[in-house]
Amino acid sequence: MSAQTEAMPAKASRGASWFKFDARAYTMIGALLSIWVLFSLLHERFLTATNLSNLFLQMSVTSILAIGMVLVIVAGHIDLSVGSLVGLTGGIAAILNVWYDWNTIPVIVVTVAIGAAVGFIQGWIIAYKAVPAFIVTLGGMLVFRGILFGISGSVTIAPLSPSLKAIGQSYTSDPIGWAFGIAGLLLVGFLVLRKRASRLRYGFEVEPLAVSLLRMAVIGVLIIGFVAVMNSYKGIPVPFVMVVVLALLFTFISKNTTFGRQIYAIGGNQEAARLSGINIRRRVLMVFVLCNTLAAIAALVLTARLNAATMNAGQNYELDAIAACVIGGTSLIGGSGTIAGALIGALVMASLDNGMSLMNMESFWQYIVKGGILVLAVYVDIYSRNRRRA
Repeated sequence: MSAQTEAMPAKASRGASWFKFDARAYTMIGALLSIWVLFSLLHERFLTATNLSNLFLQMSVTSILAIGMVLVIVAGHIDLSVGSLVGLTGGIAAILNVWYDWNTIPVIVVTVAIGAAVGFIQGWIIAYKAVPAFIVTLGGMLVFRGILFGISGSVTIAPLSPSLKAIGQSYTSDPIGWAFGIAGLLLVGFLVLRKRASRLRYGFEVEPLAVSLLRMAVIGVLIIGFVAVMNSYKGIPVPFVMVVVLALLFTFISKNTTFGRQIYAIGGNQEAARLSGINIRRRVLMVFVLCNTLAAIAALVLTARLNAATMNAGQNYELDAIAACVIGGTSLIGGSGTIAGALIGALVMASLDNGMSLMNMESFWQYIVKGGILVLAVYVDIYSRNRRRA
């Protein structure tokens, strides 16, 4: 009897572990759903296919920036220059395409290369010369904006060629949209079952198969519903497809590569990372190269969507990217954060902007609401960390 009663708590503990979840992530998902429900009650157009398509299109630039910003913040740094870099690289792309009649492919290659080169320069100063990232990127924010004014003559550069404009304004056809949906279903199934098999192989506890199948079913319904809604309008926005591809790629890098694990180790405890043999300077340099390369990709999407390069393009986008990361659970002290969380944060920010715009709310309210949510997100992060330590 004693052995039986001792075994019962162990079984209960194992059963409880099957349903453990990231409270912060589920809180953000709950907040997002609450925002959608609220705005759908306040305005009948919020949950229409047209508006949802615009919503996912609007969040694309912030999402791409947030993907790179997650790596920077996880490593224990910050990048205040990405907004101005979006403006500069977008301006260069427009100048090459409009003034010098370059074709789309060379424009893309040169723009992305410039973003990577800027990341290398900033990363080298930060990593190898030990200048704080805050100062280097704050200086970069001013320098890049000044260069944009200088090379463009402070004029709007437009219109772009149709092929370049398509990067930010095109949509997938219905068959391609469904193909992406089916690929998403297969990928989700593969990842869930592979993780389960891996845990079984190494003797770790696993959740019941029914729970895994239920998770796959829920995600599958969301994917199919998303494709159906998007196809009922024009199709999936190509910029959002780019977001998904980049998110999958960088999620794999952050979770399944030595480089990704080392970035989290550096942000969690830099001294321990150094003693374990991690080349901290090289890793930090690469983080800024990747972040600024993504900023150049975001610039192409924004410039193409606007069909023009403007002097205020990218202004304050670095703040939106940082806010998306923090709202999505990335800790500003480094060491923790996910790409998926940053995307949820970007969707929260875009939903607030979109909903308040539909309600014709004054712009000052948008700043107040987003700022308040950002402070609340940081407070929740600090509070949860203090509770875990206690």
